[in-house]
Amino acid sequence: MIEFEKKMQKMLEKFSMQKNIKHAIAGVENGSGTFRWVNAVGQADTDSIPMTENTPFFIASITKLYIATAIMKLYEDGQLNLDKSISNYLPENLIVNIHQLNGADYSNKITIQHLLSHSSGLPDWIEDRPKGGKSFVQRIENEEDRLITIEEVVEIVRENLSPHFPPQPLNSKHIKVRYSDTNFHLLMAIIENVTGKPLSEVFNELIYSPLELNNTFHPEQISNKNFLKPALVWNEDKPLSKPLLIQSFRDLYSTADDLLKFMKALVQGKLFKQQSTLQMMQHWNRFGLPKDKASLRQPGWPIEYGFGMMRFKLPRWLTPLKTIPELVGHTGSTGSWLFYCPEKDFYFCGTVDQVTAGAVPFRFVPKLLHTFG
Repeated sequence: MIEFEKKMQKMLEKFSMQKNIKHAIAGVENGSGTFRWVNAVGQADTDSIPMTENTPFFIASITKLYIATAIMKLYEDGQLNLDKSISNYLPENLIVNIHQLNGADYSNKITIQHLLSHSSGLPDWIEDRPKGGKSFVQRIENEEDRLITIEEVVEIVRENLSPHFPPQPLNSKHIKVRYSDTNFHLLMAIIENVTGKPLSEVFNELIYSPLELNNTFHPEQISNKNFLKPALVWNEDKPLSKPLLIQSFRDLYSTADDLLKFMKALVQGKLFKQQSTLQMMQHWNRFGLPKDKASLRQPGWPIEYGFGMMRFKLPRWLTPLKTIPELVGHTGSTGSWLFYCPEKDFYFCGTVDQVTAGAVPFRFVPKLLHTFG
C-alpha cells in the first residue's frame, strides 16, 4: 500500500494547488480497518497554522447524513411517522403557507419523507433566488454577521421564493427531486420539537456518545476548550469570518477520523436496530438536469438521492474506458465529502473548505478510486 499512499499524497497536493484553495485534507479506510490513510496539506488559517489530520473542519451538507440518521432512529423508536404531515410535528405558525403553488396550498401535504428525500418541492432558502434579486449565498459576503432562526428561514421561503413543484406522490416509481436546504432545516426543527431537546444534545445521545465521536461539534460549541480550533472556510480568496452566519446553517465541524468512524458505523448497521432502516434510506431517485443558476450550484444529475444520502455513479456511456464504482454518502458545498464504495469496501472523506468548490469531491474521489486499479 506504500505506492498507493504516495499516489494519494501526490493527488492531494495537486488539488491543494488549485486557485483559492488554501488547504486540503483527505482520508481513506477499508472496511476491515487494516488500512487507513489520512493526510493534510496547506494552512488551517491566516496565522500560518498548518492543517493536520486532526484539524476539525466544517463538513457542510455532510451534516444531512447525521440529521437523517437521527430522524430514522426516532422513527425506529416510534417517536415519529415518516408518512405523516409535518403539521403533526411543527407549530402551525411556522409552516402556514410555506408551500403555495399555482393557487393551491400544499403546506399540510408535506411529510417527513418528502423532506428527507428532497421531494417536497420547497425552494432552497440559501441557493434559490427571489425574482429580480440575489440568492442568500450570493449576498453572504455583504450580509452582517447575525444568527438566522428557523422562523426567518421559513419567512424567506414563504415571502421571497416560489416552490418548484407539488409534494410528490411517494408511491410512484419515479418522482421529482430537487435539493433544498430548507427541507433539512425543517427536519432539525422536528427533531428538537419531538425530543424537547437542542439538536446538539440529541445528536450526542443518539450518535456521538455511542460511537465515541469526541471531535464532532456544532458551530455554537466552537469556543469549547475541549475542541481544537477548526480550519477556516474560504469564499474565493477571503476567509468566511462570520461565525453567526455559519452557525445559522447548523452544519457540523468534525475530523477525518470521526467522519470515517461515523460512516463505517452507518454502513455496517451499528446505528440502527434493524438493517431495513438503512435500506429505507437507500431508496434512490435521480435529480434532474440543472434548469437554472441555483440548481447549477446544487447536487444534480446524475446524482441520486435517498433519505439524507447520495448515490453517485456515472452512466457507462460517460466512462466507456473504465467504469467508476458507485459511491454512497454525501458532499458539502465547501468541497467536503464522505463516501463509501461498496464494490471496493473503502471509505473516503475530506474537504478543501472553499465555498466555490462544491464540485471538487466528484472529481477527486473518482481519481482516488482509479488508483485501486
